[in-house]
Amino acid sequence: MTTHATERGPVPPALKRFIWDIQSMVELADSEREILLIGRDLMTRLVASDDCLPAVFAEALPGRGRQFQLYSDGEERFAVVASVLAGGAGLSLEQPGVWEIAGVLRGAVARRPPGGTEETRTLEKGAVEARLSKTGPSTALANALAEEVSIAIQVYGGPITGIVRRSIAPDGAIGEAEPYANGEATPPYDIYTIQTEIKD
Repeated sequence: MTTHATERGPVPPALKRFIWDIQSMVELADSEREILLIGRDLMTRLVASDDCLPAVFAEALPGRGRQFQLYSDGEERFAVVASVLAGGAGLSLEQPGVWEIAGVLRGAVARRPPGGTEETRTLEKGAVEARLSKTGPSTALANALAEEVSIAIQVYGGPITGIVRRSIAPDGAIGEAEPYANGEATPPYDIYTIQTEIKD
């Protein structure tokens, strides 16, 4: 019998350190380009190991892609999200006006701008990509693996209430707009839940 996690538990140390470092970077960086440069290094460290994501935020639904919000900044300067893609499934994302840093935690993820002229880029586990806010309002993620779950961790730079996400089935059918997959028992972490001591 398959069991599923039902509670998020405490924030894992690697994710806690990442959130604190992202917060410091956003507060101190002089430009968006500096944020992306430093943020790529922080994300590379985060996705180098597989112990930063609570199991409840890593559960896929067959044939679907979905997003969990991992951290909600009270001042809406940034947010941390996990995109969980079942085998062959994907997500269509409309994310206007925000920069993004994305890293592949598990599997392999193909990224492309919907309807755009840019080539699809397949990112393997551990790969990181960053986008300026002016790059474009849309992107699509697809699991490059047919039988395994792939997961990307993303940081969005700004309010994300306007981001629209639609699941893409393995046959290419795009679903209706849907909210984050967090349940009442699995809200995103916030400043109060990460204020415990960080040990290096």
